[in-house]
Order: sequence, then C-alpha cells, then structure tokens
Amino acid sequence: MLNPRVKLRHLQAFLELAKRRSFVRAAESLSISQPALSKAIRELEDHLGTPLFERSPQGVSLNQAGLTLLRHAGPALRALDEGITAIGDAQGGERRIRVGALSTVESRFLPQAIERLHARHDDIGVRVVDGPSAYLLSRLRAGELDLVVGRMTEAREIRDLTFEHLYYEPLVVVVRAGHALSSSRTPPLQRLGEFPWVLPPPQTTLRQQVDSFCVRQALALPGRVLETLSLAVSRRYVLDSDALWVAPREAVIEDVAAGRLAVLEVGLERQGGSVGLCINASLRPSLALEAFCEMLREVAAAYR
Repeated sequence: MLNPRVKLRHLQAFLELAKRRSFVRAAESLSISQPALSKAIRELEDHLGTPLFERSPQGVSLNQAGLTLLRHAGPALRALDEGITAIGDAQGGERRIRVGALSTVESRFLPQAIERLHARHDDIGVRVVDGPSAYLLSRLRAGELDLVVGRMTEAREIRDLTFEHLYYEPLVVVVRAGHALSSSRTPPLQRLGEFPWVLPPPQTTLRQQVDSFCVRQALALPGRVLETLSLAVSRRYVLDSDALWVAPREAVIEDVAAGRLAVLEVGLERQGGSVGLCINASLRPSLALEAFCEMLREVAAAYR
C-alpha cells in the first residue's frame, strides 16, 4: 500500500528534478516556484527517511536511494498514465506512442518507419522528441517515452534498459562541393585543423567517437567549432562555409548523391556504431508500440 503521506506531486517533483538535475530548471518545467519544488523534495525525503539527491555547486544528482526510487516511481506513473490513456482509447481516442530520436535516424530511417506505420495504422499518432542520448534514455527510464531510436550503445544510461540492434551506421566527414579539401578524397590529416569543424556536443556518444579519432591521429581540434545536434543548422553552415562536418552518414547521403556535399576519406569509422531501438522492459508495451517496433525492423532490413 502506498505511503499515504507520499503524494503524486512529490513523485512528479522527484522525477522532474532527477531528469533536469537542477532545481531552477525543474521548477520552470513544472511551472512552480523553486521554493515549492524544494519543499516537495524535502517532504518526500522526510517521508522516506533518507536523502535522494546529492547536492553540489554544479547541480544535483541521484544517490543510490534516489536511483532505487527512480527505478520504481517512473514506471508507476507511466502505468497510471497508460490507464488514463486506455480509457481515452476505449472512448474512441487516438492511440499515441512517444519516440525519442537521436540524430543518427532523424533524416531518413525514422521518417520512413513512421510513414510505413501510418500507411497500415491510421489510428496511431507519433510524438517525436529529439536530444542527446543521456536525456532521452533518462526519459525512457522514467516512463516518459515509449522507446528511443538511434545509435546509443556507448551511452552509460543504457545499462538497465533493453537494446535491440537494427543496423550499423558510421560517422563521416563531409565538406561542401568545391571545398579546398574536396579535390582529394583522402586529404592529409594535418590539413583538417585548418578549417572550422561542426561537431556533436561534448558528453554525447557521437562526440566520444570524434575525440577518440583525434587522439589516435594526434589531431587537435581547431578553436573554430560549432557544437550542435541540429542537422538543419549543421547543414546550412557547412554549405555556406569551409567547415568540416562530422555527421551520421544517413544525415548527408542525399546531399552527397546530389553533389552538394563531398565525403572525405579520413578513416573516422569503418563499420560504424550500432543503431537500434531501446525500450524499458519494466513497462508492458502497448499494441501500438509493438506495431511501430515491427515497422522499424522492416525498414532496417533494407538498410542492412
């Protein structure tokens, strides 16, 4: 039986703070004041008889007790939300799945899977949330997403979730057509530092691969870097400048085929990373989610 002193607002405050790792950002997300959020967390910790977070000047992080509560509170609230959604479905409401999308699948793979889903199931809505793997996997663990799709096997946050491999996708280095380096598909590595770079942000799994490549080749990143996961911003910047773009192959394949971008063969990756779908096995998948996972597998078969 649920502790009668633990209220829904306590758990909502806990989950939001666990996700945002900042009292300020969590309070803004919940549209409450920071003192109100602090009070809710303090009351929850008092009711449970233990601290749940470690405080530091950089923000807050879950301690072992907090991690234990997160493992159970997220699915519990998710189950409650599913029950409310099921009532709406029974009354003719639309079924909906919530998908976390990494940049490795945003351009072609995920849209193709959604298109195939809607061609067969006109009553299923899809909500797509993008962002870095750590953010999306934390939302999946908390029951706020139904699955995450992309390249994420290197992410630390994946450890207690279920990952299914679909296909391999490498990172490539591209420049605009007519770039000084495009005349040779295998330019001297020492010249790469002469130009700006467009990179995934620090602490992302894709950036880890770039940093590893630079270490292996004794390359120093230039001071002129654009760090972003936005494919639209990256593409426009590279087409209009002399920058080098480290991007998932699927994000640039159409521009390369059309001659707008050129791939530089620098040996960044050969096989590439494992792209797949990740689910929270502690939650029972809906029929809509199972249908979408099957669409992902079908589209991935062509990629393999």
